[in-house]
Amino acid sequence: MTARRPARTTAHAVLGVLVALGACVYAGAPTGGAGIAPAAGPRSAVATASGSDPPVPPPVRVAAPAGRAPGPAAGLRAPARCDPPPRGAEVPAGPSPADRLQLAAAHRIATGAGQLIAVIDTGVAPHPRLGSRLRGGGDYLTGGSGLDDCDGHGTAVAGLLAASRSADDEVVGIAPGADLLAIRQSSPSYTVPGPDGAPRPAGDLDTLAEAIVLAVRSGADVVNVSEAVCLAPERAAAQGAALHAALGYAAGADVVVVAAAGNAGVGLCAEDEDAAGQVSLPGWYDELVTVGATGPDDAPAPFSVPGPWVDVAGPGTAIRSLAVGGGVTADPVSGTSFSTPWVAGLAALVRERYPELTAAQVVDRILATARRPPGGRDDRLGHGALDPVAALTAEPAVLTPPGAVRTDPPTARLAGTTPVAPQPPPPPVDLVAVAGLLAAAACAAATVRRRPTGAGPRAS
Repeated sequence: MTARRPARTTAHAVLGVLVALGACVYAGAPTGGAGIAPAAGPRSAVATASGSDPPVPPPVRVAAPAGRAPGPAAGLRAPARCDPPPRGAEVPAGPSPADRLQLAAAHRIATGAGQLIAVIDTGVAPHPRLGSRLRGGGDYLTGGSGLDDCDGHGTAVAGLLAASRSADDEVVGIAPGADLLAIRQSSPSYTVPGPDGAPRPAGDLDTLAEAIVLAVRSGADVVNVSEAVCLAPERAAAQGAALHAALGYAAGADVVVVAAAGNAGVGLCAEDEDAAGQVSLPGWYDELVTVGATGPDDAPAPFSVPGPWVDVAGPGTAIRSLAVGGGVTADPVSGTSFSTPWVAGLAALVRERYPELTAAQVVDRILATARRPPGGRDDRLGHGALDPVAALTAEPAVLTPPGAVRTDPPTARLAGTTPVAPQPPPPPVDLVAVAGLLAAAACAAATVRRRPTGAGPRAS
């Protein structure tokens, strides 16, 4: 397993809170309804690295949530009517994100067939271009199936993940052969009572943690979380234990989780110099992939929240996708929410193409094949802009991102890529028997100590 982010000053990298959606990002204050206490007090939980290094989150000391079956949220107030983005038909000029990512070439190698991607979002509305590949996984707002979307955000994310191609427009998902599991966990259109009794948007830390565990228990291979919020590290540490435990549960189950880096100016994410006192959640954790946004030229989008937790970047500006009610959205959308599904979908393609790889190795492959920033890894692009064709074709099968330190042996190599060790000279005759006994003992010890690969969380 590799350490994929800059070295930190403690042995663990963890923690986060909640929630921001697309270009219209919102934040919900956690309610504490799951009954899980924070690991420690807010001041003592965070270790601050020396110099200008970012603060380091504490280790988690709580159990993962149960992934309970969703039920109606207490005090939920529904909107008078839903107002998702309008549908349209005009195809914008210029190359689409699918063209820039060379998805036609990638789809000749893999389409995500046989992979299940969980979409934790505002719900996903049924759509002809998702068809029977979409199924409901639950609804933490109304207790329904997850196949309602009052906001259009989750449906747009789902389209970038898995929409089938059409001759009528430029929209196509990166994994058009994958199945989707819709879990409605949040919505700015619905409100619930906050801790002070005032209404706030539905969706909080507790339900996000529950939804991640529910997705894993439902068989997801990849989990897409197009949500983010920015908080002071002390507050993040005090409120984030359940979410971190849920991400650790997913890592231990060999599931790839991908989340948005966040957008400056929304979701409590500050702009410019004020951002230095915040961390982006859930991206602060090492147990997931955090995605920044690029513009058409692969340069960082100006709104994309930077940080050492950013792993990779994808197209996040002027994007159209599927609309609620059929067709595609009339107006393009922007945000790291819409960069995230390109990476989550690529994880599904890699899992189809290389079924022998663990979730950690899938992530390493995506990062190792990203197009590097000119100056090397940076806090806006991470390891660079994702490159689907390279991720599906580079050799050998197991790759290590630049700057990462591998701490476990690779479990899959392409034939002919392993160097042959030089043969030692034969031992003296009187040592042959002793050497044979030692070799037998070593083999027995190795057999006893060998553990399945990919069964535990990624090292941080």
